[in-house]
Amino acid sequence: MQESVALKTLRDRPFELLAELERRGRAVTASSTAEASQAGEWVGVALRMAGELYLVAREEAREVLGVPSPLTRVPGAKNWILGLANVRGQLLPIIDLRAFLGGGPTPASRNTRIIVVNHREIPAGLLVDEVLGFRRFADAEFTADVPPTSVRCERYIAGSFRRGSEQWPVIGLRLLLEDPQFTGAGA
Repeated sequence: MQESVALKTLRDRPFELLAELERRGRAVTASSTAEASQAGEWVGVALRMAGELYLVAREEAREVLGVPSPLTRVPGAKNWILGLANVRGQLLPIIDLRAFLGGGPTPASRNTRIIVVNHREIPAGLLVDEVLGFRRFADAEFTADVPPTSVRCERYIAGSFRRGSEQWPVIGLRLLLEDPQFTGAGA
């Protein structure tokens, strides 16, 4: 099909209309992705924990889930390990991130979510107060500053993004999962 095909001319040919719509959608997606990479854009998943805003890198988060039910307790595990969940046939340890960091247990609400970490060797689902969706930042908004936080997570902060008066600390999930305190979860 030609570049200048008018959609009105394809209204009686539904298959060709769908093909043209798909072609146009792919072209727009490809151009916006190229523009974003040229502009130096960082994309992360925004979350709320203990009343504060945080980010995790998009590539470190596999998916976001509601809290699975039921959870099977793990005997002898630390209190921040809530249990194991069967997620589409795969066992996933569910970790209360706030409790792990020393901020007390995460209160259950309708906004409570699980961030499934994208890590090859260590499967984990991290319970957080709320997931706010994707946030995009220009590379120029990044700073290596580690802002003070109410939960003790400074050693896992990989810098932050500053936009206006807001500062968004970036939690390095790889740092967190590979920490001996995390991997030694058996009590």
